[in-house]
Amino acid sequence: MVSNGSNPIIGLTTYAERAQTGVWDTDFALLPFNYVDAVSRAGGVPVLLPPVENGVEEAVAALDGLVISGGADIDPAAYDQPPHPATTGTRPGRDGWEMRLLERALDRDLPVLGVCRGAQVLNVALGGSLHQHLPDVVGNDTHRPEPAVFGTIRVRLAEGSLAARVLGTDGKVPCYHHQALDRIAPALDVSGWADDGTVEAVELPTHRFVLGVQWHPEQDSGDPRLFEALVAAALRTASRSEASGTDDSQEAP
Repeated sequence: MVSNGSNPIIGLTTYAERAQTGVWDTDFALLPFNYVDAVSRAGGVPVLLPPVENGVEEAVAALDGLVISGGADIDPAAYDQPPHPATTGTRPGRDGWEMRLLERALDRDLPVLGVCRGAQVLNVALGGSLHQHLPDVVGNDTHRPEPAVFGTIRVRLAEGSLAARVLGTDGKVPCYHHQALDRIAPALDVSGWADDGTVEAVELPTHRFVLGVQWHPEQDSGDPRLFEALVAAALRTASRSEASGTDDSQEAP
């Protein structure tokens, strides 16, 4: 492992988008800096993982934990549905990259935090599906009030769940999503709900720390405890690897 045991290495998946800065108008690997800052403040070393064709094994071998970040809609072909008119801007290349990263991270029992789209990636990768346009289900835009404006919702977390052990069983969170989890992957447990019944948190009980939340804890108005818990779990990954004196990417799951 690359980690020194005191500052675990946390991978953050990124966008790949056309953007402008200064005199340049070109393709960039992008991620809102709030994610980077949240990991750094929690004691982790953030490393960006832009979507590329190869390198999953090498990337995951260098990590102590993984954040699958928010972003564009997942291509509905990934869960065998035709696209809804409101499903736009899909990035199949990013979908594939993140699902391969997730598969390898789960093989290694790395701590994983999925944020918004990241929770959806977790569900789809393990065999679940999505509501492609949540207002069709709940009848309002509470979860995404208007472009670039975060909503605030109350979430209820299942007592005894990983999410509740970190956050307690009730609270308000910032959200921005027009899609949500529909059919839940068989391996996942639902551990959080909005007042309207929308699934807001899922976790993988067979692993040490795998949690997907539909809200945005990286926001300034969010809660740092999820990132702190991820980094604490990642520190145990780093310590375990150093104690064994081996690269645990070669160990059996």
